[in-house]
Amino acid sequence: MDAFLSGLKGAVDTLGATVLLPVVIFIIAVILGAKAGKAFRAAVTIGVAFIGINLVLGLMLGAIGDAAQAIVKNTGIHRDIVDVGWPSAAAIAFGSSVGLWVIPIGIAVNVLLLVTRLTRTLNVDVWNFWHFAFIGSLTTAATGSLGYGLVAAALMAALALLFADWSARAVQQFYGVPGVSVPHLASAQILPIAIVLNWLIERIPGINKIDVSTETVERRLGVFGEPVVLGLFIGLILGILAFYNAGDFSTIIAKVLQTGMTLAASMLLLPRMVKILMEGLLPVSEAAHEFVAKRAGDRELLVGLDSAILIGHPAAISSSLILVPIAILLSIILPGNRVILFADLAVIPFIVALTAPVLRGNVFRMVIVGTVTLAVGFYVANALAPLFTSAATASGFKMPANAVQITSIVDGFLWISYVVVEAIQNLAVAGLVLLAVIIGGCFWLYRRNTAAWERAAGATDDETAEAA
Repeated sequence: MDAFLSGLKGAVDTLGATVLLPVVIFIIAVILGAKAGKAFRAAVTIGVAFIGINLVLGLMLGAIGDAAQAIVKNTGIHRDIVDVGWPSAAAIAFGSSVGLWVIPIGIAVNVLLLVTRLTRTLNVDVWNFWHFAFIGSLTTAATGSLGYGLVAAALMAALALLFADWSARAVQQFYGVPGVSVPHLASAQILPIAIVLNWLIERIPGINKIDVSTETVERRLGVFGEPVVLGLFIGLILGILAFYNAGDFSTIIAKVLQTGMTLAASMLLLPRMVKILMEGLLPVSEAAHEFVAKRAGDRELLVGLDSAILIGHPAAISSSLILVPIAILLSIILPGNRVILFADLAVIPFIVALTAPVLRGNVFRMVIVGTVTLAVGFYVANALAPLFTSAATASGFKMPANAVQITSIVDGFLWISYVVVEAIQNLAVAGLVLLAVIIGGCFWLYRRNTAAWERAAGATDDETAEAA
């Protein structure tokens, strides 16, 4: 069994998300009843779209990362807990004892919840099962029990499906991506924070009237408010903050302009890539609808995808770029913080993208929610760093020079990680039971009050009422 699981995990690592996803999509589309030729074309189109998305994201995140690291260098701060980035976290998760089992566990949980009609989401984003394995590996490091870690990973697989169902209607309406949901735990964890803070902001006179959505900016500023021009301006400002002392005047100008143009290009190209993705998903969604209609009437089946499909919206990019210097400032001023951000500053778009439907694309509110989430995340990272480091050591990860401990924004900053680990570490089996009861209770409450929950997540009244 271990040899089979090792081979399965090795195949996932070798193929990577952009190859694995089309393979999974093709198999699922055929099972759902799509013709082989149509399923093949849809799978290839989806794979091409994700390659395109990743190319543009690589371009954008590279520019943000270079600027962010330059800003960190400019501050001259030093900390002993080093942000090693999500690729390292993923490697640690898949390299752990939990990572060996996480794919069959994630699939089994998904099938069970589909069969029992507790979820509408078919999670094809197998690569991102590493988020479940990561929390499981922290649990194992905290308790010394692989069993606890595996159960924790299974509970996280279920929780990701709950978040995906809850936010699906709002995501589809706001982002224009029908038939999909986002079971990406690192992105979805901000959803309850955004709902609570949005409720509070609505009750603060004056503040509740501030609307800085990209649509409002474009309407008021004309061509200067268009996403591509907005990306240019924000990129230029970020470039100036980062590279004002990068060398002679011509070097500084070149770096600033390159940052601006790269982010302008990202604003324009990412939505185009998502449109190609939707073209590929359409036949799969139709096959899923027909499959379910024949067996369960009007029940809906959603295709669960990576939150990369959300990053292209101007509100997500704009708020993320503003949050980069804010995150660095927080790392300096927060009392007791030992974390220095580095590799993962560029992935802030993934952290805040799911707030856009809740906040109707209001960049002002997205920045507030993002700031609070990051501030909480710093303290979570400080608390979890010893376990993060222990899990890394157990999986054979090589520690960076001058780092006493390590972390990452994804997943070391997540409140979910902290709650799960603390509950199981302090309460053992009772903690697992408590978490299972809470997650199960949330599923039950969501099913009983679907329309209200989905309105809170940003869905419009007409479609939520129809869905309910």
